[in-house]
Amino acid sequence: MNELENQLEYIEKCRHLVEQISKEKKRPLTACITTFGCQMNARDSEKLTGILKRSGYLITEDENADFVLYNTCTVRDNANMRVYGRLGVLNGYKKRNPDMKIALCGCMMQEQTVVDKIRQSYRFVDLIFGTHNIFRFAELLYRTLIEGKTVIELWQDTDQIVEDLPVERRYAFKSGINIMFGCNNFCSYCIVPYVRGRERSREPDEILKEIRKLASDGVKEIMLLGQNVNSYGKTLSYPISFAELLRRVHEIDGIERIRFMTSHPKDLSDELIEVIKTSPKICKHLHLPLQSGSTRILQAMNRRYTKEGYLALAQKIREEIPDIAITTDIIVGFPGESAEDVDDTIDVIRQVGFDNAFTFIYSKRTGTPAAAMEDQVPEDIVKESFDRVLKVVQETAKNRASLLQGRQEPVLVEEVNEHDPSLMTGRMSNNMLVHFPGDPSLIGSIVTVSLDVCHGFYYFGKRVEQ
Repeated sequence: MNELENQLEYIEKCRHLVEQISKEKKRPLTACITTFGCQMNARDSEKLTGILKRSGYLITEDENADFVLYNTCTVRDNANMRVYGRLGVLNGYKKRNPDMKIALCGCMMQEQTVVDKIRQSYRFVDLIFGTHNIFRFAELLYRTLIEGKTVIELWQDTDQIVEDLPVERRYAFKSGINIMFGCNNFCSYCIVPYVRGRERSREPDEILKEIRKLASDGVKEIMLLGQNVNSYGKTLSYPISFAELLRRVHEIDGIERIRFMTSHPKDLSDELIEVIKTSPKICKHLHLPLQSGSTRILQAMNRRYTKEGYLALAQKIREEIPDIAITTDIIVGFPGESAEDVDDTIDVIRQVGFDNAFTFIYSKRTGTPAAAMEDQVPEDIVKESFDRVLKVVQETAKNRASLLQGRQEPVLVEEVNEHDPSLMTGRMSNNMLVHFPGDPSLIGSIVTVSLDVCHGFYYFGKRVEQ
């Protein structure tokens, strides 16, 4: 029996158990998954939700449920603190419902110090597993339901990829697709390679098969996901480039938009730029993390490019694809960062003209080289530097957004506006949000919208009938 067949068999065993417990309780059993962190975690949660639903659980957003799973992130320390805080709330629920099962998975669980703390201080947790054995969830769920004791299964690494497990997508019209797992870059501030392991790519035929199935289900937009998609394919028996994978995805009928993230600047090839430029389905948006504009700090971060190299790459992208939106990540307060280093970062922001940037204060992660570095920057200086950087980011983003004023653009309608139910919210190819009058029947369709009023990071407009 292969691993897929084994897990499908465990799903059936879970289903029988859940049916039996539901009859005893005279109500359906409920399950809630809360996702912390990145889009890869969100995609993992869709798989976990699919398994729970196939096992007979009624999926709910209420954490006062019969089975609660936290899919955790550990990129920054505050993500860990949020989980610990929520666990205290769950303990209160469990005291009122002793049959409740609480599970933890994801990147945070790959840290031994975290697991030790949970075992000591949060003994009411029933199941702990990590990122490498997520495909064994059905088996671990079954053990949790029958053993009556805490189940802990953590792997340090794996090269295993199990295809075709159940998935419950959050959106009917768009979906993420994992094309690879892990990371080989070992940036000095980042815990990801230690918790997600080394790079391993899915076979292109499996990816294309999944996308064709999504297209047949009515999905219009897909996002190819990986820690560094530019290095996709290098670990395969028959290597192919990420650009070549994009070409093959582009040929699939029914898919109208293709996105991807994240790209590492050191691996972004001329071939990839050409594919983005010449492929109408590929969205004109590139997320290209900078982290710092200082070559000295980039070297300490182990980013393996320079300020000048990043600027040259951004200039080449802008010249080849003038209408592309470039967004980025920036870390402020890395150990040893001076005011001059912050000036370098601000200089890059101004020269590139980022359409948006996710700006973070450096978070010390135990187990990374940066955590042991001297010259940790005092909090008051970091705050001052952060405010300086954020001000320039906002200025450049507003300037870039204002260039679209008066244009008519295709927009994928995603949801009813959360503040005004008379408005719909959609996303342009460049990833910018647009709000316009409409009704829920438009959700999942691509419509043309005039960009009438710019509000810095988003537009208000109206639908243009074609």
